[in-house]
Amino acid sequence: MKNIIVTIMIFSAIVIKSQVAIGKDILTNNSVSLEFSDTENRGMILPYVEDKSGIVEDGTVIYDMTDKKVKYLKDGNWFDLSVDANGQADAIIQGPDKIEKTTAKTAIGVNGATDTTQGILVLTDTNKAMILPKVASPHLNIINPSTGMMVYDTTKKQLAVYNGTVWSFWKP
Repeated sequence: MKNIIVTIMIFSAIVIKSQVAIGKDILTNNSVSLEFSDTENRGMILPYVEDKSGIVEDGTVIYDMTDKKVKYLKDGNWFDLSVDANGQADAIIQGPDKIEKTTAKTAIGVNGATDTTQGILVLTDTNKAMILPKVASPHLNIINPSTGMMVYDTTKKQLAVYNGTVWSFWKP
């Protein structure tokens, strides 16, 4: 019972505050919905998706199990962020006993409790963003990266994604 009360209190705090810091004590910027620690060499793992046909929300980022690539959706088209075609992923972590609930969702933001956007993690604020985990030279400092990992490389100031084999880097 005590665990249930603590869980409810934590969830309530997230919904009320509508901003979340992971791996750090406080957010450093009021324009942020979700912020990760920049003191640890860790990244954010994207959802592994075997059938993306039902995904329609622009801005969605996934690890596509069919061709082992990190992709994002824009105007109904999927764009490859992996570049390398030799990605790999161990789908056993999503084995048959880990069936996804299609209605499962976490929403962070001012409309989090009522937002109907489909997705596993939805940031509902229209004037705030997510800050990716910040890692200096992730290809050197993340010793055992997970497939579908995404970070911001603070050394080269660019997006880095890992497809299970190699890191790809994106700089505007």
